[in-house]
Amino acid sequence: MRHMQTFLPLCALVFFTTMTFGQENACSRPSFSDNIEMDGIQRYFNPGEELTLSCKQGYTPLSGPRTVVCGRSGQWTKTKLKCIPKRCPYPDPPDNGELYYEDTVYQSTVNYTCNEGFVLTGARTATCQANGTWSASAPECKPVTCGLAPIPEFGMIVYEKRIRGDTVDYGVTGTYKCLPPHVVVGNARAECTASGTWTKTPVCQVVTCPPPGGINKGYMSSDAQRDFDFMETVKYGCEGDYVLEGNLEAVCQQNGEWSQKPSCKAPCSVGVQRGRILYKGQKLWIKDLKPNKILHHEIVSFYCIDKNNECVYAMPTQCINGKLKIPDCFEEPSEVQFNLASGNQTSEIRQC
Repeated sequence: MRHMQTFLPLCALVFFTTMTFGQENACSRPSFSDNIEMDGIQRYFNPGEELTLSCKQGYTPLSGPRTVVCGRSGQWTKTKLKCIPKRCPYPDPPDNGELYYEDTVYQSTVNYTCNEGFVLTGARTATCQANGTWSASAPECKPVTCGLAPIPEFGMIVYEKRIRGDTVDYGVTGTYKCLPPHVVVGNARAECTASGTWTKTPVCQVVTCPPPGGINKGYMSSDAQRDFDFMETVKYGCEGDYVLEGNLEAVCQQNGEWSQKPSCKAPCSVGVQRGRILYKGQKLWIKDLKPNKILHHEIVSFYCIDKNNECVYAMPTQCINGKLKIPDCFEEPSEVQFNLASGNQTSEIRQC
């Protein structure tokens, strides 16, 4: 009985020692990057046991080996295995649209948008999947369309390009016109907008102008005391030696007012009696200018003397509505000087 009591504790000690030795040389389940997977759920491994490594879904193995072995020291062998995310092909932007993305690796997303005036048909987003393909194909950007532009009464529209069918694309424009005496009231330009509707349609309204009235020293083609329709015209002319300045005719405008009427400008007379002038390419004694009139905007030159060089030069001046300014350099000879020495006048001296 004493022998048995001694033996049992000894057996228990040996068994405990063996278990402790084996546990100390075992390898604990290793840890790797989040993208690496390991077979099974075993927590401890004896020396010599292998553990197979693999990449999680959506990742591709790079370098090796793909197994590790539990060493006698309780340490696993080294591995250079890396798992990199799979890459999807670079997406192309849709026609008339754009795309936005930061990367094309697994779980990356791409967002699609369409330009103004276009509607997206298809998926707005796509995700790079574990198999290296996008979750959805690129969408289409289809143009917004409008029906034909509304036509106001007594009006019409002229499109910028030929229209086929009963729809037009976004951005197409046209110009409204009205049948006289109607005029466009509002914006004459029409456009198919991004919302699929046309800009506000104008109206065609009758416009007339009151009798235009005459001009001083002039006459007009019609003095009828009546209202004139939009775009009707009246022509003007001037009496005698007066010159018409401005447009020959006035037009009844769409605001119910006449365009600016012309005016008649008066001729000028030469305000000196003696001396010569250059007029229309000819030298003339002022007394021989008959009648003594220079028409509005015409140019006449007076002879001035350059005393330093003892020569003369012609100084031009222009008739402006009845006023002819005599150049400051011109010196009119006295009556005695002019009568006694007409051949020695300023105009007869050597030209500069």
